[in-house]
Amino acid sequence: MREGDRSAEVIEWLLDSDPAIRWQVVRDLRDASPAEIAGERARVVREGLGAEILARQEADGSWRREGAPKWLSTLFTLQLLRATGVDPGESAVQAAMTRAESSLRWNDNDGGWDVRPAETGGNGFFEGEEEPCINGGVLAFGSYFGHPEEGLARRLASEQLEDGGWNCEAPGSKRSSFHTTICVLEGLLEYERAVGEAPEVAAARRRGEEYLLKRGLMRRLSTGEVVSAEFLELAFPPGYHYDVLRALDYFRAAEGEPDVRMQESVGLIESRRGADGRWALDRSYETAAVVVGERVGEPSRWNTLRAMRVLRWWGR
Repeated sequence: MREGDRSAEVIEWLLDSDPAIRWQVVRDLRDASPAEIAGERARVVREGLGAEILARQEADGSWRREGAPKWLSTLFTLQLLRATGVDPGESAVQAAMTRAESSLRWNDNDGGWDVRPAETGGNGFFEGEEEPCINGGVLAFGSYFGHPEEGLARRLASEQLEDGGWNCEAPGSKRSSFHTTICVLEGLLEYERAVGEAPEVAAARRRGEEYLLKRGLMRRLSTGEVVSAEFLELAFPPGYHYDVLRALDYFRAAEGEPDVRMQESVGLIESRRGADGRWALDRSYETAAVVVGERVGEPSRWNTLRAMRVLRWWGR
């Protein structure tokens, strides 16, 4: 099968799926008209994953996953909702965010941060807590859903380490973490999109990008070794975990020019494409209240969509 025919077949497979994937395919892989893109996107709030997430919100504004702390399931459910690309202007989405904002607070009254009822006091829900890996996620979905918090963005910028990244173990650790850094970068990017010009935030984000680029998105600066085998495993949903596809999709979303230091990671993504033109799910961090439902080791529509748009952006 010719490459063009194989790609066309894979795109049709992607289109035969959840509206959250379908609308991003027509936007990112088919160059559809604005009207067609908007029509497909409008389905996300009514059908499939996006609609299920909104329907599963608890009366107190949180999302619950059995066996998980409330803060964790709420955080990663909203991260997953952001990944669906649901229109934040939809009334059902706005109502869900208003419910979360008015009903939940971050506090550590019993020795650990969690989201609790508003009357318990603490930080506002979109103000975040204290760990930058968590706060990066809060800033990302808060900004996307119309609640960009300047104080949180400035706090994250001020917590940047000397090497350009971030680490939840700081100030005890002086070395940055790939995991924390990608979470913060995603948050800062969404904040800039929401508010427009923010020089301090933009400068911090560029330094954070350079932290990853200097390391080829996967290697130790000191030895050149791959930091972790998990960085080479393509995960969805990723939770707070880093991998090279997540990093590349971030750079694509940031709309910068491809950088030669990404070459090895791009080659890795190309090499992971199966004979059927699809990418498998290597790992899944299912911590949201709603399960995506893809199986590890089998073809993944989420990974295939993200890999194909990264390669298109790269020029492959």
